[in-house]
Amino acid sequence: MGKNFKEEVLSRRTFAIISHPDAGKTTLTEKLLLFGGAIRDAGTVKAKKTGKFATSDWMEIEKQRGISVTSSVMQFDYDGFRVNILDTPGHQDFSEDTYRTLMAVDSAVMIIDSAKGIEEQTLKLFKVCRMRGIPIFTFINKLDRQGKSPLELLAELEEVLGIESYPMNWPIGMGKEFLGIYDRFNKRVEQFRVSDEDRFIPISNEGEIPDGHPLTSSGLYEQTLDEILLLNEAGNEFSVEKVAAGSLTPVFFGSALTNFGVQTFLESYLKFAPAPIARNSSIGEIDPLGDQFSGFVFKIQANMNPAHRDRIAFVRICSGKFERGMTVNVPRLAKQIKLSQSTSFMAEERNTVDEAVSGDIIGLYDTGTYQIGDTLTTGKDNFQFEKLPQFTPELYVRVSAKNVMKQKSFYKGIQQLVQEGAIQLYKTIKTDDYLLGAVGQLQFEVFEHRMRNEYNSEVLMERMGSKIARWIEGDTIDENLSSSRSLLVKDRYGHYVFLFENDFALRWFQEKNPNVKLYNPMDQHQ
Repeated sequence: MGKNFKEEVLSRRTFAIISHPDAGKTTLTEKLLLFGGAIRDAGTVKAKKTGKFATSDWMEIEKQRGISVTSSVMQFDYDGFRVNILDTPGHQDFSEDTYRTLMAVDSAVMIIDSAKGIEEQTLKLFKVCRMRGIPIFTFINKLDRQGKSPLELLAELEEVLGIESYPMNWPIGMGKEFLGIYDRFNKRVEQFRVSDEDRFIPISNEGEIPDGHPLTSSGLYEQTLDEILLLNEAGNEFSVEKVAAGSLTPVFFGSALTNFGVQTFLESYLKFAPAPIARNSSIGEIDPLGDQFSGFVFKIQANMNPAHRDRIAFVRICSGKFERGMTVNVPRLAKQIKLSQSTSFMAEERNTVDEAVSGDIIGLYDTGTYQIGDTLTTGKDNFQFEKLPQFTPELYVRVSAKNVMKQKSFYKGIQQLVQEGAIQLYKTIKTDDYLLGAVGQLQFEVFEHRMRNEYNSEVLMERMGSKIARWIEGDTIDENLSSSRSLLVKDRYGHYVFLFENDFALRWFQEKNPNVKLYNPMDQHQ
């Protein structure tokens, strides 16, 4: 029995996992894929020596560092749902890529390390989710290690993030004395490291497990009952509406590494997470159940397969149905493109996709046509989705090819990597030097590594330190205003940009040239 279009769309759950590096994001992703039958053997990031690497970290530099630097997409089916996980780079230098990925999801899963609580990176990403009002589900990880008390973690969640929380389950002990979770939502106790048939113990209407069970003699179980009583009396009430509005987060405790509490989390998540949501465009909200196909490019990734210099544009489908070979309008280019080569994702395995619906993420092979933020539509309405945020770089380097004879591969590599949007390219006015701008140092390292490995181009980088970038309103400027403290450059679209040495140089320039109107593109998104 195949599903009809509406049922297909309503079965989609598309989310990103946000966390601080090392909180367990890759491990949780692996275990979720395991439940979906997508991978038979979860390769943990820890197993460096065996050469078995996590499926979601496919890039060479990630294998060396053990961090995710490119957000990839993983899809699996579970219990009648089709789940799309968008992996977000956990490293703070990649906040721009992550920010854009968060524009392509309908909900977010936040992982918190029980020993560390809320860390700076999580806070940044959380704010983006709050700004967009998307539902947030919290998984408190590493209960099999000693960490902060659950009540302390809950208080931190509410104080630091300013969101109400509702624990769907509650740990019984932790670390070496971690016995399991008291599942408030499913009315059962789930025991840690107990085989399947004995793992679950039902909870009575009075909120207790049967007398005489070995757990009842544990002081830790008694302590849990006291805390549950406290939560029932003083805690927040569960509200489906508040979860949907992103103002209350359901909280789950568990241990991704030992695969404990992950399935319980997944099943509850699928129950309460939203199906694809309507999105704003230049002609108003676009209904995910509408017939007209539409989507937007939120990421471009070069060389996912180094053997074939391919670039893939990641598209979030927002309405209608994608069919391979269909023709779409790209309003920015004012032209039509036939989508003949498309792909869906299972980390390293890519399959050609013939159809997909709202909520799905597809990859389109790209020969340089698309830009991040492009809208794709069919039908008469040539609308565009709202613009994706562009970050203003903070660090700059001057870049050139080490070998003058290899300029061609240098230019090609630079053009392709810049189109991915992780680094931004500028040219000086008089000397035509190439400058790169990035949000953090790691991006330059990745750029250098990929230029060498993928484009066979050794680069020289000369650090310029941090600068304050300001764009100019209008297209005319006296180029003689350029100086070492206020360097005039052009971005890759040909717009003028001043790179100021510091706040003082910026203010001094504004006082001297009140008729030059400067702006920061990020301000338009706050």
